[in-house]
Amino acid sequence: MVRTVVAWALVAVCAAWLVVRAFGLERGYPMVPVLAFTPLAVLGAVVAAVAAFALRRRAAGLAGLVIAVGLAGLVAPRGLGGPTQAEGGTAGRLRVLTANLYQQPRAARSLAAIVRREKPDVVSVQELTPAMARELGALLPHRVIDPRPGGFGTGLYSRTPLDRRDAPRGQKVTVAEVSTRGGGVASPQVWSVHPLVPSRESHMAEWQADLRALPPATDETVRILAGDFNATLDHAELRRVIDRGYVDAAAVVGAGLHPTWPAGRRIPPPVTVDHVLADERAGVRSVHVLALAGSDHRAVLAELALPESPTGR
Repeated sequence: MVRTVVAWALVAVCAAWLVVRAFGLERGYPMVPVLAFTPLAVLGAVVAAVAAFALRRRAAGLAGLVIAVGLAGLVAPRGLGGPTQAEGGTAGRLRVLTANLYQQPRAARSLAAIVRREKPDVVSVQELTPAMARELGALLPHRVIDPRPGGFGTGLYSRTPLDRRDAPRGQKVTVAEVSTRGGGVASPQVWSVHPLVPSRESHMAEWQADLRALPPATDETVRILAGDFNATLDHAELRRVIDRGYVDAAAVVGAGLHPTWPAGRRIPPPVTVDHVLADERAGVRSVHVLALAGSDHRAVLAELALPESPTGR
């Protein structure tokens, strides 16, 4: 009797996780942050199945294996990529780098080194303080920045001119249109994104509102959202953003399981919260996750293929 209860209890926990993840049922704290660890739940379901078989509860073991397969089916595609890798625009290239600087001068210096080495066209930064903004002043020729204390500052740096755009009131985002200097290539609107971290119940409503305030990519404007979303692809709120006309660049090329936080620490287990969401009309050529010394995040560099301009300009 005890072995039956233990076996089915382990399987039931994994089954509940599968149901919550599959149907986007996560609500409030701590369920939302816990769901970020869904890739580990795949292993947990396998362990539950093995334990059930060890306890000689074959039905529970088989159920655990089915649940493991179900969870893997939700997680694996972002690590495999798909046919959309070669689709999208081919009119022009745009290399987009996003980095959370953790309010650390050392991270700013590391970012400068990455920019010199990787030569991105646009850099989206989060946790940009006024002091760090001064240090990064010459990072790239053009900038639209909103430095703030306390980790709430964001900014965009670019090799080509930027045209500032209005952001939703109260949101921790910086928005600008990046000039592609004609040639019939769309000039994309880039957002540097940093929703509030859902680390406590009092943050949940603002985290949700921050993500829901992000715009769709369904009009003539080609949009790219790049930043620390404080959300993984296992969060329904982020999937809703993507469903409004975006693709997760890393998932498209099979790099969606490369963790970006916390860098340099073993606790908590690493997750992928930094993303480049590209307009689905653009193509994704490559994505690389890069070490960013001094920060608790890794940087993400995505090379995109821009579509032709809808207006032909």
